[in-house]
Parts: sequence; C-alpha cells; structure tokens
Amino acid sequence: MKKLRANMDRYFDKLDERWRALPLRKQHQYTLYFFVGYLLLTAGVICKVWYDTSKSGNDMVIEHIENPVLKKSESPARLQDTLSTILKNKIYERK
Repeated sequence: MKKLRANMDRYFDKLDERWRALPLRKQHQYTLYFFVGYLLLTAGVICKVWYDTSKSGNDMVIEHIENPVLKKSESPARLQDTLSTILKNKIYERK
C-alpha cells in the first residue's frame, strides 16, 4: 500500500511539473476549455432534467403505505408447509 501511494505521489508530482512547465497562456487556454466543457455538460444535464419533468406523463402518485402482514389472507401454517412441499416435489422429479 505504501508503494502504491509513493508511486501515485511521484506520478502526480510529474503531472504538476509538466503543468507548471507549460506557458501561462496555454494554462489559461486549457483551463478555459475544461471550464467550457464542464459548463456544457452541466447545461445538458439541466436541460435533460427540465425536459423530463415537463412531460405530462411523469406524475407521481403518492399513496399510503399498507402493512403487508395485514394484507395477507393466507394462514401461516400453509406458508410453513411450502418448504416440505417443494422438497417432496424435487424427490418425485428425480425418479
């Protein structure tokens, strides 16, 4: 882990040296390009979200949460027997 961290530190130091070796005008130009790219990406995401939310079919229906235990009409005894039924069926399928 220490070796990996040392390698990463060396790599980032090299990148930093290369960046500082660039003329100031190039640094400003690259920074401007990255900013414009970020701005276009942000504008695209905002437009996509705006477009998706403006559709009339995207209505969210909010309902009360119902307890699934109370909705069950099956008896718990039947649910306990399902495992033995599955095992019995598998035994018969082997023959």
